[in-house]
Amino acid sequence: MKLRICTLAACISVALSGCHGEHAAPSNDIAVIKIDGSSTVFPIAEAVAEDYQLQSKARVRVTVGISGTGGGFKKLCRGELDVSNASRPILTQEMDACRAAGISYIEIPIAFDAVTVVVNPANDWVKELRIEDLKKMWEPAAQANVTRWNQVRPEWPEAKLMLFGPGADSGTFDYFTEAVVGKAKASRGDYTASEDDNVLVQGVAHNRNALGYFGFAYYTNHKEQMRAVPIVQGGKSTLPSIEAVRDGSYQPLSRPLFIYVNAAAAKRPEVRQFVEFYLTRGGSLANEAGFVSLPDSAAQVALQHFHEQRLGTVFGGVPEIGVTIEALLARETKL
Repeated sequence: MKLRICTLAACISVALSGCHGEHAAPSNDIAVIKIDGSSTVFPIAEAVAEDYQLQSKARVRVTVGISGTGGGFKKLCRGELDVSNASRPILTQEMDACRAAGISYIEIPIAFDAVTVVVNPANDWVKELRIEDLKKMWEPAAQANVTRWNQVRPEWPEAKLMLFGPGADSGTFDYFTEAVVGKAKASRGDYTASEDDNVLVQGVAHNRNALGYFGFAYYTNHKEQMRAVPIVQGGKSTLPSIEAVRDGSYQPLSRPLFIYVNAAAAKRPEVRQFVEFYLTRGGSLANEAGFVSLPDSAAQVALQHFHEQRLGTVFGGVPEIGVTIEALLARETKL
């Protein structure tokens, strides 16, 4: 399956509506499921929404927006969403906001991803990157100070360093800064930021001196326009790949992806059926979109938790780096 790429205009909200015969019902007879949040999770959510509407006999319209993980949690905690897409677990301040508003949620892991660092194909000097190289580029102290490639490594050219990355509402931004700099949201501000990963893709593709990062699926669907850089961990250089995520060797930039279901909304038949469809079909759609699906046993555990209305999170409300598939499964089965 080719990754569904939203246009810049569609990134505000992508409305996916199913057709049920020639005579469509009036809009007020159609149930609406509202989804928003992570741009990384967007391709999976879009694919699930499309397939669900094609196969569902109910009159349902699913809207999928992209406001970033943080933006999705804000809307979830205001009671504006049925499902929030997230590329990191919910944080303490977001948990507090939901609690204050009386919003409960069900946390469901849906796949794993590899945050991928990319350069322009014409870049012939970067063979691999250490975490300390990335920190030197991205830490707050680098702002206005580290502006040329040879300031990162002296053997690299004296060329302008052009950086492209997600905006501050992005879960990928939170995860990357935590993994690379050591603190979530600790980043230089003088880079090209966008919640639209397609903007970042084009920025790297059209600038020889560019470096950027985003989810693995966006890289796999634009391989001809950029080059993924191996990350050095423990003396070993590893390229992002589905295999490297599964075996835990692509560290520290592998991370789980989630949906958070509004517990009140989950009682509506159309939302319940949609989430059940997500947990039975989402794995194969995640694979097709370039993500790493969770084992079937994980989907069954998640489905059980959903049916039992298991509320809250198995994470502590603080950023966590390097969680493997095995570790996540252990937490889920002990919940």
